[in-house]
Amino acid sequence: MAAKTEKPGGSSNSVHLRAVTKKFDEFVAVDDLSLEIPGGNFFTLLGPSGCGKTTTLRMIAGFEQPTTGEVLIEGSNVAGLPAHQRPTNTVFQSYALFPHLTVLENVEFGLKRSGVKKDESRSRATEELERVGLASESSKKPAQLSGGQQQRVALARALVNRPKVLLLDEPLGALDLKLRKGLQIELKRIQQEVGITFVYVTHDQEEALTMSDQIAVMNVGRVEQVADPETVYDRPATSFVAGFIGVSNLMPAQVVKAGDGGEVKLEAGPAVVGSVEGLAPGDSCHAIVRPEKLLINDRASGIGDGLPSVDGVVESSLYLGTATQILVRLPGEVPMTVLVPNVNERERDALPEAGAEVKLAWDPENMHVVRDTTIVK
Repeated sequence: MAAKTEKPGGSSNSVHLRAVTKKFDEFVAVDDLSLEIPGGNFFTLLGPSGCGKTTTLRMIAGFEQPTTGEVLIEGSNVAGLPAHQRPTNTVFQSYALFPHLTVLENVEFGLKRSGVKKDESRSRATEELERVGLASESSKKPAQLSGGQQQRVALARALVNRPKVLLLDEPLGALDLKLRKGLQIELKRIQQEVGITFVYVTHDQEEALTMSDQIAVMNVGRVEQVADPETVYDRPATSFVAGFIGVSNLMPAQVVKAGDGGEVKLEAGPAVVGSVEGLAPGDSCHAIVRPEKLLINDRASGIGDGLPSVDGVVESSLYLGTATQILVRLPGEVPMTVLVPNVNERERDALPEAGAEVKLAWDPENMHVVRDTTIVK
């Protein structure tokens, strides 16, 4: 687990789950999960459908109670408390705005119910609408706004209550791609501005990498890795994390020698040297090289000699605009993806086509070895 960090306005440990399990009858949705979420972080729970991320968020919010374990917010165990008694607010994918109220009245609603005086309520609501860029739309009804604007109103309504922790359950999932990318940047800006802890749930890997300070990758009710985005991408802890985050090339292998100067024997090629941590000789593993870090050459070219390499056959080549994606099949039916930047047309025309026999090579520092885990599709 990554070291805890602290941001201005946040405690060193804002949310702490201790040995939390959640069962629905015989189904275990969250399995003995322990997790520390640093104060002031943009912290993302990432994983496929059914991995337990939304259930975990709902237990922090108070919409679900853990079967066993503790949920602490700033040191206080809130397990058993209903949602309205916790220092949290939740933003959902569905905006749940009141259609008969104006934008300003929607944002004020929770303050009025809490007994906040009218002048203060109006001032705080206006401040949050300015923060999300909707002060000029305050007199409109929700139906007069776009989906992105409605989600901003929902965010302002949650922030106006000044929660210690803001929980966001796939809030951008219903928006189109261009709008979603714009709001990702806005959400990160707002989180940094207000300085409170955001706990964000998504199955979108790119979204998590874009916004997060830390990411917890979940699989079948457990956390497989907690780290900053760069570490999760470049140094995944397990084959599941490697396969779920971005496009990975998982080459089956067996550990020959463990440690920093370790060695693994690839099923599709030679023995290669690399860091082999947390594994023992004889263990099954995967050697990983990201697509953009592979070199692809005709086997007779000699380019890449001296580097670890494997032989394969090109199955397809796909033009993606900024890059060309080449699918190569290794012995044992191991698929490999290579991304080659489209620097110029001449170099792109020279790339191998389907059926070509090629060599894939890589710098040893770009290979990472991970233990095998169950990969949930």
